[in-house]
Amino acid sequence: MESKIEVLSTVKIQYSPDLYKVVDALNRTLKEKDLMFGLALDKENQNKAIFTIYRT
Repeated sequence: MESKIEVLSTVKIQYSPDLYKVVDALNRTLKEKDLMFGLALDKENQNKAIFTIYRT
């Protein structure tokens, strides 16, 4: 069985230490809707984060 992950949207936002809590809540709440959320620090600017929405 092949699992495809599709990127729906990506946005660069100001980093905040609590952002992971929002991403965790979204992942826990919307996993039944085949949605997944990711958060990564921008490699070029550590004050920015990259928030990504995926369809699984």
